[in-house]
Amino acid sequence: MEPLGTVTLFLGVCLSCLLLLVVVRSRTQGKGRLPPGPTPLPILGNILQLKTNFLSKALEQLSEKYGPVFTVHFGGDPVVVLHGYDAIKEALIDHADVFAPRGPLPLYDKVNKGRGIIFSNGERWKVLRRFALTTLRNFGMGKKSIEERIQEEAQYLLEKLRDTKGKPFDPTFLLSSATSNVICSIVFGTHFDYHDERFRALMDLMNEDFKIFSSPWGQLCNIFPALMNIIPGPHRTLETIVQKMEDFILEATEEHKDTLDPNSPRDFIDCFLIKMEQEKKNSASEFTSENMLMSVLDLFVAGTETTSTTIRYGLLALQKYPEVEEKVQEEIDRVVGRARAPCIADRGQMPYTDAVIHEIQRFISLIPLALPHSVAKHTPFRQFVIPKGTTIFPVLTSALYDSKEFPNPTEFDPQHFLNKDGTFRKSDHFMPFSAGKRICAGEGLARMELFLFLTTILQQFRLKPLQDPKDIDLSPLMSGAGNFPRPYQLCVLPR
Repeated sequence: MEPLGTVTLFLGVCLSCLLLLVVVRSRTQGKGRLPPGPTPLPILGNILQLKTNFLSKALEQLSEKYGPVFTVHFGGDPVVVLHGYDAIKEALIDHADVFAPRGPLPLYDKVNKGRGIIFSNGERWKVLRRFALTTLRNFGMGKKSIEERIQEEAQYLLEKLRDTKGKPFDPTFLLSSATSNVICSIVFGTHFDYHDERFRALMDLMNEDFKIFSSPWGQLCNIFPALMNIIPGPHRTLETIVQKMEDFILEATEEHKDTLDPNSPRDFIDCFLIKMEQEKKNSASEFTSENMLMSVLDLFVAGTETTSTTIRYGLLALQKYPEVEEKVQEEIDRVVGRARAPCIADRGQMPYTDAVIHEIQRFISLIPLALPHSVAKHTPFRQFVIPKGTTIFPVLTSALYDSKEFPNPTEFDPQHFLNKDGTFRKSDHFMPFSAGKRICAGEGLARMELFLFLTTILQQFRLKPLQDPKDIDLSPLMSGAGNFPRPYQLCVLPR
């Protein structure tokens, strides 16, 4: 290289570093002191250290060097990472209010635009979440009536499983349909037939949505949103996917308007429409058509995809560990028998089954980073001061895989949730639904569904893998904001 070229290159590097230093200092000067972290590159941030195909692993490695609270840069934006149960608890539970705001998630922000329950903030979030929780409880969440709906759907699922006649099949669609119909009964007041073409298409859309969410493409969108907006790839289909789901909801909403009886609401949509009418003269009301659309979508997707994926992952784990499946079935036979359907009251007498379900959730760590938070104000945290609005990533996997709490955390072992005498062992580290103010609003419903669907399936069927159990790979196909399981087929044989 010519001397002049070398000098030019050197000056360019120095100028870039200087500009980066100015930017970083301008963002933190007078605002606080961010935790330490790897030095970011100009524009690129810490992309080289983040390995977007397995983000939680990359953050675990960085925590070994920088500690449980550290800073990484997504492009030019600082993100504070909380790694380990103590740091997560201190932020999300001990300082719940200040860490409650939702942080930016560019992949979804461009489609939800701060509407609805999951991605909203401030008064909108408080009002819509409170309304959703109240309405869900009124329609049976946590009560006997919703348990009966799940039991009824579980029997419908059994019929579909029997129809496979012991032949190999992919369980994705059947499990998504079963869990979706439970939330559909609350949101739409409807049960969809598994052969309904629109319903089948909707299940496919939600599965594709979660796949993009979990992919490296999805992670790159969250790190470099402006750049990824002009680069072709599967991430560009997300807006189309969401629009098709919104069209489905809009059609259902119009049907509800035509048959609405304000004195006898049938479901969540009816209740929202009634609330909209009551507050139509309030210009500041959060009960708008836009917020209804996104709230319904939030409930619909969250109530379908996460639970069905957990069950699908769980069935794969049970195929790999047939001895665990056998022990669960022995407990089902002893406590429930074969003559009646399992019920939630059985759970207290089935510690091994309860431990297996908890271990499935712990092991798969379905949403490894939770959804991002941010801080509502300049926040002293340990020896640092986190500037207002800084994005916070709590790495839930770090609590679920804590080796002091769960010996051999990378191994699937129901003993993690059992005492020496065989009774169920609770753990504060168990936080697959996140923690604090933003904990999943449907946690109670999801826990009920996981128990009832899995016990009903295992009461009636034996799982038969299509390969040697030792060769079954439980590692995710993709791991980003979500862990997406590897596709598989299995056979279910009547017991």
